[in-house]
Amino acid sequence: MTNSKDIKQNKNVDSSNGRIEIRGNYTDPLDGIDKEDILDVMGCKTRRDIINLLREEPMFVSEISNELEIGQKAIIEHLRAMEEIGILNSSYKKILRGRPRKYYDLQNEVNIHITINRNTFDVNLSDDILNTLQLPSGDEWSKLLDIEKRIDDGQLEAIDELKNQIRLYGNLLERAEYILERTIKNR
Repeated sequence: MTNSKDIKQNKNVDSSNGRIEIRGNYTDPLDGIDKEDILDVMGCKTRRDIINLLREEPMFVSEISNELEIGQKAIIEHLRAMEEIGILNSSYKKILRGRPRKYYDLQNEVNIHITINRNTFDVNLSDDILNTLQLPSGDEWSKLLDIEKRIDDGQLEAIDELKNQIRLYGNLLERAEYILERTIKNR
């Protein structure tokens, strides 16, 4: 059995002696993000849940804690670990009363491609945002796919639901553009 230390030291291991070949350079960081760190983060369900929440909007510790029903100290440790390796970033925002809140957000987009077969374990990272389609949250995407399936099945009343979704997304887009323009104008 090959232990993780052997894997890290042997980048191209001959599979004839029972070891697997590891391709990809684990020590070459992509914008400061190491593949080992990415795999470590993605191996933790709580961290994946945090990333999933932050895909939708920046959040502060107590929001994440309440949403996931996990203690704030644990959330802080997960956030700190992900921020240290460069997956998340944080910024302080003033609030009307009290001290500023530290919000966490996804810093950049990272695509992970993992290939595992009998003789190969290949991990490739890329941050090519131009080639990645930005998708809505899981629930919204599922709803859209359901509407599409119903239309394909001949349920034409689903077209009205699709029109409503298009209006909703149009309104969200207009509001987002307004917020962006207002923010840029006030800088």
